Amino acid sequence: MPIDQIKNIVDYGIIGLLILMSIITFAFAIERLLYFRSIKLSDYTHKLALEIDLTKRLGTIASIGTNAPYIGLLGTVLAIILTFYIIGDKQADIDTGEIMKHLALALKATAAGLVVAIPATVIYNALIGKVDTLIARWEILQDEKQSQTKRYMRAEEQA
Repeated sequence: MPIDQIKNIVDYGIIGLLILMSIITFAFAIERLLYFRSIKLSDYTHKLALEIDLTKRLGTIASIGTNAPYIGLLGTVLAIILTFYIIGDKQADIDTGEIMKHLALALKATAAGLVVAIPATVIYNALIGKVDTLIARWEILQDEKQSQTKRYMRAEEQA
């Protein structure tokens, strides 16, 4: 594989994939927040059905948060391999400034992976917190319904 292709894979492929992952994360997060705002807890009679609806797409966000650093690391490794190849190819006139420039650019993929992973993880944790809150509210609603039913039954028995 020619050197320019490896460089393009790192520059456009890895960074492009990380940008796509970031866009997916934010799109899913916005969709989930809008869904959480519009949900009617009283429409649910079973807790598992509520949990299934609340946690849709959260696994994707978690996967992005978990795997983005590895994708960035892959880009860094490819770029370092490229740098070593360039050093080996130009042994006679090695310019240390050029080597440092290539190594610095190699690290951009790792940085990009972290820039995607950190917000994705924060967003995932925030959304899971919101899911837990909505489930707790649903349980409170169910307890209140049961209490009202028991009061109604006692009132009918006394009448």
